[in-house]
Amino acid sequence: MTRFVGLDVSQKLTSICIVDETGRRLWRGQCQTEPEQIERTVRRHAGEEARVGLETGPMTPWLVHELRGRGLDIVCLDARHASAALKMQMNKTDRNDAEGLAQIMRTGWYRSVYVKSLDAHKARALLGARAQLVGMTTRLSNHIRGVLKTFGMLPGTPRGLPFDRRVEALLVDRDNLAPIIRPMLAAWRQLREQIAEFDKAVRALTKSSPTCRLLMSVPGIGVLSVLAYVSMVEDPTRFSRSRSVGVHIGLTPRQYQSGEIDRSGRISRCGDTLARTLLYEAAVVILTRVKRASPLKDWAHAIAKRSGPGKARVALARKLSVILHSIWRSGEAFRWSEQPVNA
Repeated sequence: MTRFVGLDVSQKLTSICIVDETGRRLWRGQCQTEPEQIERTVRRHAGEEARVGLETGPMTPWLVHELRGRGLDIVCLDARHASAALKMQMNKTDRNDAEGLAQIMRTGWYRSVYVKSLDAHKARALLGARAQLVGMTTRLSNHIRGVLKTFGMLPGTPRGLPFDRRVEALLVDRDNLAPIIRPMLAAWRQLREQIAEFDKAVRALTKSSPTCRLLMSVPGIGVLSVLAYVSMVEDPTRFSRSRSVGVHIGLTPRQYQSGEIDRSGRISRCGDTLARTLLYEAAVVILTRVKRASPLKDWAHAIAKRSGPGKARVALARKLSVILHSIWRSGEAFRWSEQPVNA
């Protein structure tokens, strides 16, 4: 008989519960959160035919790949779906959550989540680290501007001299402010140097990937947006239709329908925030910087006239996600077609 196993993972201990096909609890307990110990415990109490489920979480990619490498049949469950089912329990404990996950596995009332490879997670970590440093740089430069404005000094716009040189020029003969501003300016320079190193790594990674080079044929798509998109999708066969990528990335409107009520809201914002943000920025680039005419750009401008520029940028970002997936599956570069693009 098939046994169903639920794992409730924490940093140190993992609660394990095993049920049979009728839902009867066979065993539950805890072990260290180490793949070797989890595998040994599952095989000892559930046998070789066990089906194992755990929720999405920070440690999930590591555990899933390690346990699959050890031959376990393991499924990653959407945490939102699992949470809705686990709320039915009177008491929330790790032991009860593990049993609830085991019962979810038995009934099949779950949505399996695709677990990306560790290489894809490495690319995501690179982009995330760069985004963190960019945010820190922006906050630091804004703080420097605010301090200088208090004393009537304005660094000006980013055009012309670099920001640090403009600030240094303002600090001449201002010995009262230099001890405050210069340490922050030194930190700002160091952050910029680290961002440049990350940019170099991103360019090297995209240059070595034939898929990234292919997708960069699409207007507005640069090294950051293409790496975020490829690491987010990873396997284009995951989506049977290219339109599903827009839903997956959170660029489609929410819908509420009940009885005579049927209304659409704002976009869902589910899925990968960084990829969604970079596709939105790519849409802005197409609408404001790309000079070459294309049906894609004309389609977005028509939406802007009809519904406003905000909705046009979101719609174009969603269209880009669909186009990128279609190009990825077909292997053909973007064509500047004269045929109109369907909405």
